[in-house]
Amino acid sequence: MQPADQLAAIQKYVYKLFDDDVSGHDFFHMKRVAHTAKQIAAQEQANLFICEAAAWIHDIGDDKLFTDRAKVINDVNRFLQSIDCTNTQINRINTAMKDVSFSKGNVPDTIDGKIVQDADRLDAIGAIGIARTFAYGAANDQKLWDDQKDEQQNTSIQHFYDKLLQLTDLMNTTSAKQMAAERHQFMERYLQQFFREWK
Repeated sequence: MQPADQLAAIQKYVYKLFDDDVSGHDFFHMKRVAHTAKQIAAQEQANLFICEAAAWIHDIGDDKLFTDRAKVINDVNRFLQSIDCTNTQINRINTAMKDVSFSKGNVPDTIDGKIVQDADRLDAIGAIGIARTFAYGAANDQKLWDDQKDEQQNTSIQHFYDKLLQLTDLMNTTSAKQMAAERHQFMERYLQQFFREWK
């Protein structure tokens, strides 16, 4: 099977898993991350197939989304074998996926992993990132904000300070850092406007 056909098959596999998601981790999130990973990989002269394939499936096995992490990872690896990915490719894809998460605080060892992590983080900031933050908050019963509390709170706006505003400085590649700058500035302007309207 040719790489283009393999990627088309991966896309269909991902659609079945994530089409109904309402938390901001839907099929279109995977599609954007895959597109961005391919773009960064081209600029960084990395392996386009590995980066795009890993980006398509990077959320498979995420504890927030799947109860049986081991099963879904085994399932996707069997699927990759069925579309003629080599063991070397499957290992590289798995390695690229394993350190993407922000909460684990890991920096990937490989350029493939760094690119997938950057692409995922780029989708968490800017206008799309803002929309996804509120989608996730609504899906998980979070308040927008609470000005009656002085202490740290579990709200959608607090998430900007706990994570999103940190991401630009955590980008791995030069390409991603350049892409992140405008999105970061947009979030800062959004928060200024939010608090003006809130008050």
